[in-house]
Amino acid sequence: MLLVCGAAAAQEGRPKPQRKAKPAAAQPAQTAWPIETVSIEGLKTYTREQVLPVLALRIGQLAAKADFEAAQQRLTDAGAFDGVGFRYAPAPDGKGYAVTYEVTEAGPRFPVVFEDLGASSAELAAVLRKEDPFFAPAIPATAPLLKRYSAILETYLASHNKPAKVTGKLEPDDKSQLVVAFRPTGALPAVARVKFTGNSVVPSTALENAINAVAIGLPYKERRFRELLATQVKPIYETRGRVRAAFPEITTEPEKGVKGLVVTVKIDEGVSYSLGATEVLGTGLPPRDLKKVTEDFKTAAVFNRETVEAGVAKIENRMRRSGFMHVKTNVDRRFDDTAHKVDLTIRVEPGPKYTFGKLDIQGLDLVTEPDIRKMWGIKSGEPFDADYPNYFLAQVRDEGVLDNLGATKAVQKPDDQLHTVDVTLYFKGEPPKPKEPDKPKQRGVPY
Repeated sequence: MLLVCGAAAAQEGRPKPQRKAKPAAAQPAQTAWPIETVSIEGLKTYTREQVLPVLALRIGQLAAKADFEAAQQRLTDAGAFDGVGFRYAPAPDGKGYAVTYEVTEAGPRFPVVFEDLGASSAELAAVLRKEDPFFAPAIPATAPLLKRYSAILETYLASHNKPAKVTGKLEPDDKSQLVVAFRPTGALPAVARVKFTGNSVVPSTALENAINAVAIGLPYKERRFRELLATQVKPIYETRGRVRAAFPEITTEPEKGVKGLVVTVKIDEGVSYSLGATEVLGTGLPPRDLKKVTEDFKTAAVFNRETVEAGVAKIENRMRRSGFMHVKTNVDRRFDDTAHKVDLTIRVEPGPKYTFGKLDIQGLDLVTEPDIRKMWGIKSGEPFDADYPNYFLAQVRDEGVLDNLGATKAVQKPDDQLHTVDVTLYFKGEPPKPKEPDKPKQRGVPY
């Protein structure tokens, strides 16, 4: 008993011994199993064939969670997606994994342009398309994508002895449309000189004079320069029937001795086209009048842009004479590249028809004003001829109706609600001519 009591007392006076916890069972390493299927959800613009090379997961490959996470990171780093998630589970036969990636494509997308990189846009686009499955004519302006594409371009240019630091960024173009522009880092160099190659129909001097007036000294941007070619050089060819003239290649290099670029433009002049059939729609003119105003469009003649523009102007002028003050035209050109012809369809939008309202005459006395008013040839309510007021004043002057006639002016006041036009004619007398000074009398010279 004493031993038992002593043992009990000892247990009460001392802390109870702690039992040692059993060591936790070691977590087994994740088991790798063959990949049986790879699914991709959320694709809208991209295709499965574009995504799979970036994931770099092969059917039959032994893979575990870490491999799926690495593939997820590769897809995220590509910069083409705003979000990438994944899930995996045993395949239906229980012999491998079925893995599914869920993506959200980055957007919006913007057109890609290349400027002043010493190579054509087509060449640089082909380089990016080869190196990156996600490259397209329009791309999202994500930082990873722009950085990677800039690096690809830098590597390519360096391999062709055109080293340049490249920057890609989102910016407005000359028409205020957002584009992704890749160009050399730093300030844009100016155009110092323009050269043309491949031309024979038009002398280089004529081409250079046409472009130099608007391009020399401007910061060089390829898309802006191409717009200048379209407005300054292309019309020269279109007056010679060369409607398919094109500029397939533009290259730049530093100008020696001055700060700026030499821009070399390769021209494909094409062949000469003739004018084919011409159709005019929407004028409402009688056939006789329509034939008269379209006589400049002669089938089988060499296509001439200036002749076409003059013919369209004649149609518009005839419509304005019939009261259609806001007439508009749209010329649709259709190219027959086999027969080398250009067919035209001229669509006329007449707009509202205006009639003459009232005539006001300023600057004439009470006797002369009624006579001038009687000469006026348009009556109230008749279609208003927009050219008539100035024609009328010219006739008054040419026929010498008024003596000492000075400055004249016709002011038209259209009412866009009533579709009427009031006209005010202003007359001024010619200022009196200064009198010639009297000749000084000669004094006799005293002897």
